[in-house]
Amino acid sequence: MDGGVEGDHQDLVGQVLSGADFSGEKTDGRTDRNGHGTGMASLIAGTGHGPQAGVMGLAPKAKILPIKIRSDGESAGLEQSDIALAVRFAVDHGAKVVNISLGGYARLDSEARDAIKYAVAKDVVLVASTGNSGNRALPVEYPAAFPGVVAVAAVDEQGEVWEKSTFGPETTIAAPGVEVYRATATSTSSYGIGDGTSDATAYVSATAALIRSKYPTLSAGQVINRMIKSATPPSDGSAVPDAHYGYGIIDPAKALAPNPAVDGGPKENPLLSRAESQGAPDAGEAPPGVPSAGAKGNPGITYTLIGAGVLFGLVLVAVCVSLVVRGRRKRREAAAEPGGTGYPYPVPPPPGPPGQQGYGYAPPQQPPAPPTGNPYQ
Repeated sequence: MDGGVEGDHQDLVGQVLSGADFSGEKTDGRTDRNGHGTGMASLIAGTGHGPQAGVMGLAPKAKILPIKIRSDGESAGLEQSDIALAVRFAVDHGAKVVNISLGGYARLDSEARDAIKYAVAKDVVLVASTGNSGNRALPVEYPAAFPGVVAVAAVDEQGEVWEKSTFGPETTIAAPGVEVYRATATSTSSYGIGDGTSDATAYVSATAALIRSKYPTLSAGQVINRMIKSATPPSDGSAVPDAHYGYGIIDPAKALAPNPAVDGGPKENPLLSRAESQGAPDAGEAPPGVPSAGAKGNPGITYTLIGAGVLFGLVLVAVCVSLVVRGRRKRREAAAEPGGTGYPYPVPPPPGPPGQQGYGYAPPQQPPAPPTGNPYQ
């Protein structure tokens, strides 16, 4: 669920299914005005192009089911219950992993809560971002904070928590979310670099897709347990679960390794018993100091919902084959191979001249995309 996915991007051709559009534009979800959904899709299922170019996602044989929802500047009056419609559509159309790179304050949105319960009951892995506030006074956002949802925080390449990553007791796991190179929707060959818990969420969703592919008989709860129990603990020795890291940093290679103890364990979702933070803002309440999506000063890609505000996510259908993910020691070596990415980061281009860094900075094999004025591209 997002602002759509550009299915014609050169790294996503053939990867994007016909989806749905709740934005009122009457598309099949394969259009994208701001590039956010396209970027998340590329991190999950991008296939790159040419001998060594573009972005290859962590689960490049997954398929993306795009569900387009109204986004800032496209249509006013978004109802928070739209997330309920989107989640139910995803589940009813075969999604096994739902990537929700969005955040908001909808604790009392009963329709969204019921849709999350419906997805959990249907054995779907739900993955959502904790938020990009980095503010101790603000809680983990929804739907990440709903019981049963994998709440994802962001870390940098050294494994340190990103300074703007929202944290709290609901945090489940962390993943790379700083200076991430990904596709955009400026054109069918455009790229950018971004920070945010949205990007981290895409990596966790891709890992879940790989597990569901390699071990198709596992329940959603067992898939989540594999990711939790194989995560790399915080380097400072903090006890887990930790409010910033959750159970640690995602490790796809370990998550895919044989683990009879987990696979033979409980099938239930281990996050259903997780308590929600008290005092979280209710739907319709905008926490002070939190800019709306698209506002300057809020460059993170996890969009904040303010009242009936902006709503994004991304639905991933885990129809994929097993992908061997090498350890950190071999990441840079893998990046140098044709089609390689060197998990956990798609290799970014070297720093460009002033004015060409950040979102919209194109890779060296093509000219930079023309500026659009949209900080999310």
